[in-house]
Amino acid sequence: MIRFTLSCENAHSFESWFKSNEACDELMTKGLLNCETCGSTTIRKSLMTPSVALKSQVQTPIEKLRREVEANSEYVGTSFAKRAREMHEGTTPDKPIYGEANAAEAKALIADGIPVLPLPFIPTKKVN
Repeated sequence: MIRFTLSCENAHSFESWFKSNEACDELMTKGLLNCETCGSTTIRKSLMTPSVALKSQVQTPIEKLRREVEANSEYVGTSFAKRAREMHEGTTPDKPIYGEANAAEAKALIADGIPVLPLPFIPTKKVN
């Protein structure tokens, strides 16, 4: 299904749903569409904006990930790089953590073979 904004020769504007672009064109060509206001059958498609997914629909998977990470990991703030390195070296017990690291810290962790992953959200907690 597709929705078009239509207008008649008298500049009245209205919307209607169609099975396809071709179905709309066929009905217009045969004069089977008429203006809701004046009844004119001289109808054309008007300029319209496409429907775009709402921001909330796009954010849903990211929000789900954020809730999962925050529920099952410890937020360590700006000490993330230090804590990740300590766990990798075995001086601190392994456990799921998340936090913040600058670009240099993240590159150093990766260069040393310490697995890190950037998250697509800003933590809701701030501890330091």
